[in-house]
Amino acid sequence: MSELFGTLSDGTPVHRFTLERAGVRVRVLTYGGIVQSAEVPDRDGRALDITLGFPDLAGYVEHPEPYLGALVGRYANRIGGARFPLDGATYHLAPNNGPNSLHGGDGGFDKRVWDAEPLEHGVRLSRVSPHGEEGFPGRVEVSATYTLDERGALRIVYEAVTSAPTVLNLTNHTYWNLSGSGSAIGHELRLDASRLTPVDADLIPTGELEPVEGTRFDFRTARKTGAGYDHNFVLDKGITDTPVEVAELHDPASGRVLTVATTEPGLQFYTADHLDAPFAPNDGIALETQHFPDSPNRPEFPTTELRPGAVYRSETVYAFSARA
Repeated sequence: MSELFGTLSDGTPVHRFTLERAGVRVRVLTYGGIVQSAEVPDRDGRALDITLGFPDLAGYVEHPEPYLGALVGRYANRIGGARFPLDGATYHLAPNNGPNSLHGGDGGFDKRVWDAEPLEHGVRLSRVSPHGEEGFPGRVEVSATYTLDERGALRIVYEAVTSAPTVLNLTNHTYWNLSGSGSAIGHELRLDASRLTPVDADLIPTGELEPVEGTRFDFRTARKTGAGYDHNFVLDKGITDTPVEVAELHDPASGRVLTVATTEPGLQFYTADHLDAPFAPNDGIALETQHFPDSPNRPEFPTTELRPGAVYRSETVYAFSARA
C-alpha cells in the first residue's frame, strides 16, 4: 500500500509504502529511503513500533542529522579530511563533520527523493546520482529493494553500477528500541566480532585492527549495552556472497529479539549518545552494516572501489522474534 506522506518545499511529493507480512508492519518513505517504522509483536503478541522516527515529513526535513531510518550514501560513515585518492587523482568532498565527510555529505542519499516501484511484499527505490554529486566521481545508478519475507524479516538489497571509477558504501541508519519507548540502554547485544577499528580524536580509523578481548567492546557473548559506543566492528565472517547472521539484540522486558545478517565485513554499533529533542540520548541503538570507515584512504582495508562493468551488491536482513 502506498500513500502521499507529504510535499517538500519545492513541490516534490513524498510517498510512504506500508509492507505487512507475518505479523510485522514496516513503513518506508521515498524521501531518503527512510524506514519510518517497524511494528513488531512482543512475547505476548502486542505490536509496537521499535524504531525511532517522526510522524510527518517536516520532522525529517527539520532534523536531518540523526539520519533516522535513512539510506545513507554515497559513502556511509566517515572519510577522513573529506578527500580520497583514486587512480592518481584526489577527490575533494564538502566537509560536514568537522574536517571529515560523513554519510555522503550534506546532500547525501538520505535527503533525496527516490523513484519507487511497488513489488509483491516490498518496494524498490532507485535514483541516479550524477557525476560530481557531493564531490564523488561517476554517474551512479543505484537501487535499494525493501521486502518482507515469509517470516516477516526485513530484507534490504542494494545494487549499483557506475560510469567511472568511484567509491561506494551504503547502509541503513535505523535506530532500534525493542521496548518501543524509553532508553535502549540495557538491551542485550551479541556481536560476532573479535576486532574493531580504533579511531583518532576525529573518529577516523588509525588503520589498526584491535582485539576486543578483555575490553568493553567484547560482545562475542551477549551482554547488556551501555552508553558511549560509536565504533566499527570487524565481523569475523568477513565479506560473504549471502547474508550471514552477525548480531543479536534482545530486550528482556518485552522479549523482542532482533537479529542482523549481512554480506558486509563491518558493523557500526552506535548508542545514540548525541540524540536531542524530541528524543533523548540512548533512546535507540543503530547497527549499521557497512565497509569500514575511511576505506578509500586505507588500502589495507577491504576496498570500496566500484568500477565500470562491475555491479555493487550488498544485502542485510533484519529478522524479528520474541522469547519468553
